[in-house]
Amino acid sequence: MGDFMTISSFLKGAGVVGLALCFSASTALATDLFDRSASMKDAPEASSDRPELSANVAITNDYVFRGFSQTDEHAAIQGGFDVTYKMFYAGVWASNLDFGGDGNGNDIADIEIDVYAGIKHKWQITEFDLGVIYYAYPDAVDPGAELDYVEIKFATSTELSNNISVSTATYYSPEYTGETGETLAYEGSISVGLGEHGRFAPTFSALIGYVDFLDNAFDDLSYTYWNAGVEIGLGDKFALDLRYWGTDVDDVDIADDRFVATLSASF
Repeated sequence: MGDFMTISSFLKGAGVVGLALCFSASTALATDLFDRSASMKDAPEASSDRPELSANVAITNDYVFRGFSQTDEHAAIQGGFDVTYKMFYAGVWASNLDFGGDGNGNDIADIEIDVYAGIKHKWQITEFDLGVIYYAYPDAVDPGAELDYVEIKFATSTELSNNISVSTATYYSPEYTGETGETLAYEGSISVGLGEHGRFAPTFSALIGYVDFLDNAFDDLSYTYWNAGVEIGLGDKFALDLRYWGTDVDDVDIADDRFVATLSASF
């Protein structure tokens, strides 16, 4: 079980970090509620007068979460639905996975489904986001440790000007994936709009994050990750995100530096 727990924490939890001097997480895709480019769960904009439903879909050459490939460096198809009402939001998001096998010809997990809800409120130039995220791995093979886990998120986003914003996020899990105990993930990011050029609207963003394993048995798994890239808006519904990821983790292939391209759409 020890080997699996180490791998698990590096797949996921050595994953999604504190999401940083950071967005959703961010990012990740401006159209992806989770904005994986920033790696933190980013909530949709709250509606003002009536419930609103939106959907998003994306295809990427590698699903990277807090610096770690969740698909063994292969492509992924992702999508989700969100509903907002005034300051409240809720949604669901899913992606295919590749966590390897259990040695008996069975995949450890091949799908991730995230369910989340929270509240967002803007005060002056800063928006505050308090939410909870449940990460589920349906039909996962029992590797001797539970994969499903919950995180509580507190994030802020501050508009410094019309085209520059900075974000921070903190995620707390009382029992991280692989039963690796309490974790905190911190993240910080900056986003700079580069103007509109015809139908194209590029935005540069960069993020740094840190995943802190608080249990003494796993504190040596704590690590730093980062990304930088450009998201190009293609009209009202489509976006192309081109991003470079890195971590300070050594000798783990799925944590190596990598380039990720993601095409997304929102409706």
